[in-house]
Amino acid sequence: MDAFLLGLLSCLWLQACGFPTPQPTSNSINLALGEDKNAAYELHRLGQSALDLTLDGLEGRLLGETYQPSCTLETMRVRRDWRALTPGERKDYIDAILCLQRLPPQTPAAMAAGAKTRYDDFVATHINQTWHIHRTGTFLAWHRYFIFTFEEALKNECGFNGDLPYWNWGADVDSMEASPLFDGSDTSLSGNGAVVPNQTDLAIPLGNTDVPPLVLPPGTGGGCVTSGPFVNYSLSMGPSSLYMSGGNLTRMSNPLDYNPRCMKRDLTTSILRENNNYTATLQLLQTSSDIWAFETTAQGAPGSGLLGVHGGGHLAMGGDPGRDVDANPGDPGFWNHHAMIDRLWWMWQCIDLASREFAIRGTGTFLNDPVSPNTTLDTHVNVGYVKRGSIAMRDIMSTTAGPFCYVYFGRANGALEETIPARKTTLVVLEEY
Repeated sequence: MDAFLLGLLSCLWLQACGFPTPQPTSNSINLALGEDKNAAYELHRLGQSALDLTLDGLEGRLLGETYQPSCTLETMRVRRDWRALTPGERKDYIDAILCLQRLPPQTPAAMAAGAKTRYDDFVATHINQTWHIHRTGTFLAWHRYFIFTFEEALKNECGFNGDLPYWNWGADVDSMEASPLFDGSDTSLSGNGAVVPNQTDLAIPLGNTDVPPLVLPPGTGGGCVTSGPFVNYSLSMGPSSLYMSGGNLTRMSNPLDYNPRCMKRDLTTSILRENNNYTATLQLLQTSSDIWAFETTAQGAPGSGLLGVHGGGHLAMGGDPGRDVDANPGDPGFWNHHAMIDRLWWMWQCIDLASREFAIRGTGTFLNDPVSPNTTLDTHVNVGYVKRGSIAMRDIMSTTAGPFCYVYFGRANGALEETIPARKTTLVVLEEY
């Protein structure tokens, strides 16, 4: 064991475990055209620093400096950029989602008549809780737990052996249609929707506030997806709060009722480029001095004229349910988008872990309307029939405590030649060190 720990510590400092630390040169970073190379490299450096700090923490636990861990290198998951996955790994992930879309639901029909599959349980939960999980004190931690339960369902109910991948937005700001996540191939999450001609701008309000709505351009699709693994996928619930071309809002009287229809996409690269480029993402990490600033900026500060990385990713996917604030988990891209948001929160926490790991601010309602109690570490949250029971906020603040045991590995902005070794391979290297 001592040799193992010494090997681990040495590997962390010498980067001998297969985690590359490229230098900021044009050869080592594959950037989308027009992006700031310095910002892209700095994001990679912060991601590497967060990884080192997290693994250092595990090493300290093994030495008995804190407590006996439930999270070890043997059990740790490594969430990677979609670009880092092999075609086979991508297909395994896609097949697991398709599996959830075939399994029966656990949500009672009396609560959500439209929930026809296990996947629909997740959509129903998000619809039910939207106004208590956005612009609230629970926003980041609730979604961290939500996507974890999705990952758990893929593994435990559909035999998925991989880990939840994330969407590296900055690599796609030149063309969403060319993104390996949305290019419509059989290793993507399906592509754009059929072209709907003469679409007009969108107008996105901020709840019931007096803040002027954001006016956004339409995308290049708008209709039903035309290719890829989810071309025959049928949405079951919603729309709930679906923003439409021309500034209209579409909503069923009961969005939990059954309403089968195709999934639509309206990929809008300009929205992603404006809100989710490397520089904007880096500024979110570097200028957010406290948790409220971080999550407010991430969701688009009221009156700023920006969507933030959260709204930017959702609305750039577009369509139905991508532009439905309540029902957007119906688009499989939701999970990879929120994994990226979770990755940024993890990175932000690790910049000053002592003061940020358990930082909370906000109440339990959207912009505190109606007025509600402050969220604390003792506040309990739940994910409905996705996973029964509740959990305290304090138990879902760290990626290596409570129910969690995972890290994020970030290559240099999607450079295809750089991949992380499989977790078991890394362990073998450490054990033989």
